[in-house]
Amino acid sequence: MEKPRTNRAAWLATKQTALAIGPAPYTPPKADEIVIRNRAVAMNPIDWIKQVAGDFVFDWIKYPFVLGSDSAGEVVEIGSAVTRFRVGDRVLGHAVGTDPKRNSAAEGSFQTYTVLLERMASPIPDGLSYEAASVLPLCFSTAACGLFEKDQLALGYPSLSPEPKGKTLLVWGGSTSVGSNAIQLAVAAGYEVFTTASPRNFDYCRKLGASRMFDYADPGVVPELINALSGKTIAGALAIGAGSPEACVAVVGASQGDKFVSMATFPISFNQPLGQKVPMLPTVSRFLWFSASIWLKTRLRGIRSKFIFGSTLAHNEVSRVVYADYLPRALAEGRFVAAPEAQIAGAGLESIQAALDLQRKGVSARKIVVSLPA
Repeated sequence: MEKPRTNRAAWLATKQTALAIGPAPYTPPKADEIVIRNRAVAMNPIDWIKQVAGDFVFDWIKYPFVLGSDSAGEVVEIGSAVTRFRVGDRVLGHAVGTDPKRNSAAEGSFQTYTVLLERMASPIPDGLSYEAASVLPLCFSTAACGLFEKDQLALGYPSLSPEPKGKTLLVWGGSTSVGSNAIQLAVAAGYEVFTTASPRNFDYCRKLGASRMFDYADPGVVPELINALSGKTIAGALAIGAGSPEACVAVVGASQGDKFVSMATFPISFNQPLGQKVPMLPTVSRFLWFSASIWLKTRLRGIRSKFIFGSTLAHNEVSRVVYADYLPRALAEGRFVAAPEAQIAGAGLESIQAALDLQRKGVSARKIVVSLPA
C-alpha cells in the first residue's frame, strides 16, 4: 500500500497577517484534475494585495487559505478523465484556488502539493528549469483573457504559423509580467504590437516581438502614439500599470479600428503596512471615482472597456486554446519564451513571505520566484 503523502503549506491564517508554515491536507484530484509536487512557485501582486487588503478583495475566500497562482513541478497523480499528462511529467500550471467558482485552498500554489485543472497546465520542455517555467502561468493567463476572450479584445487565436491580421495592438506596459506574455501572444496571433516601457527595456520588448517601443514616462507619449498609429487599424489596447487605462482610452479614441481597452491593473494601491486596516471610505471613494471617470471617458469616445480577472479562461475555451493547443509546442520549439526572467528569492516554503515582501517593493523585467527542492 502506497504511503500517504505529507503536505505542508504557507497558510494565510486570517486577513492581514503574515504567512505561517504548517501541515496541510493532501487532496487527490477529481476527474479533470492533476496533482503536482511543486518545485518552484512565483509571486504576483495579487498575493500580497489579498494579504494586505483583507476582505476588500476576494471576499469569498474563507480562512485559513493557501494563496499562490504560479506552479511548476512534477505530476504525482492524475484524475480519471486526464489524457494529456502522466505521473512524472514536468508541468507548469495556473493554480486557480482564488477563482470564485473554485475557491479552494487545495488549488493554491504556496504548498508542497497543488491541485491543477488539466486544461490550465502545460508540459515543461527539456532545458527549461522549474524556476523559469514558474514565471508564466498567472500572467500568461491574464494576457490570454484580455486578448482572446469574447467579452474582451476578442483577437484571433495564437498559432505556430500566424497569418498577419493587418491590425496593430497597443500593449501599455510591455516589460511587465503580463505585458511580456501579451506581446508574444498577440504576435503569435498575427498582430503588430506597439508597446510602452522604460527605454532601458526597449530591447527586451523588441526581442519579445514588439515592432515599436515608446517611453511611457514621456509627457508627449500619447500624441506620439496617436501619430504613429495614423493610417493603421488598431486592434484595441491592453492597459497595464498605473495611469494606463486613461492613456489607452486617449490613444484608442483617436485611432481607427477596434474601440476597446482591456484593463489588467487594479486602479487602487494597497501598498500599506501589513496589519494596518484599509481605510474603507477613501478606498471605496477612489475606486468609484476611477470607475465613473473611465466610464465617462469611454462613452464619450465610443470605446468599450473591461477589467480582466485572470482566471476566467478556466471556464471557457481559451484555456484549452492557449494551454493545450498553443503553449506546449511553442515552448518546445522556442517560439514562446518564459518571460520575464526569474529572480530567485530563496528556497522552501519559509521563503515565500520574504519573497512577497520583495515583490511588493517592485521589480523591472523580472519575476520573483521561490524554489521548492525535494
